[in-house]
Amino acid sequence: AIEARQLGQYTLEEKLGAGAMGVVYRGRHAMMRRPTAIKMLDAEKVTADAIERFEREVQLCCQLNNANTVAIYDYGRTPEGVFYYAMEYLDGINLQTLVERYGPQPEGRVIRILNQICGSLFEAHSLGLVHRDIKPANIMINRRGGETDVVKVLDFGLAKMVENAKQAGMTTAGSLTGTPLYMSPEAIESPNGVDGRSDLYAVGAVGYFLLT
Repeated sequence: AIEARQLGQYTLEEKLGAGAMGVVYRGRHAMMRRPTAIKMLDAEKVTADAIERFEREVQLCCQLNNANTVAIYDYGRTPEGVFYYAMEYLDGINLQTLVERYGPQPEGRVIRILNQICGSLFEAHSLGLVHRDIKPANIMINRRGGETDVVKVLDFGLAKMVENAKQAGMTTAGSLTGTPLYMSPEAIESPNGVDGRSDLYAVGAVGYFLLT
């Protein structure tokens, strides 16, 4: 699919990045022509568990409608068995890059950013979803409809239903899920027992990073 630069109805353009679960390309839908970010499951990691996690990520994200959560457009698999989903393309920068380039941010700007992050998480927590990997690299600021600093929370790939926290096969026993600098103590000590409060701890750490 990558060699053919074609994935279902989407034409693949340049590679945007890669993560633990897969690779992301910029692309365009054949009919709508709108720029789209397309995430594909890494072919070398196509195990039954990886597929389950990938499908679950899409299904969870599709339930989220908050303007500050990245929107999912489409999901499917090609005849060759490549799993993918298409989401809105973001042309801003993440908070990690923002601070690395421009240093500590003004308090007013930080407050606006944190408010939007909390709006996204409020909806997720209301549905029983915990993000589990809130960090600067997973939060982007963008220009949307003439507005600046519009926040988008990315990568709910580690999210899980709170009530299914101990479901077998979702988290390897004894493993840590998240980014250590932004993990709450309980996420380290008992990762299967975290709830929305663990995300809020991470939001506080992100705020501290932005300010200092």
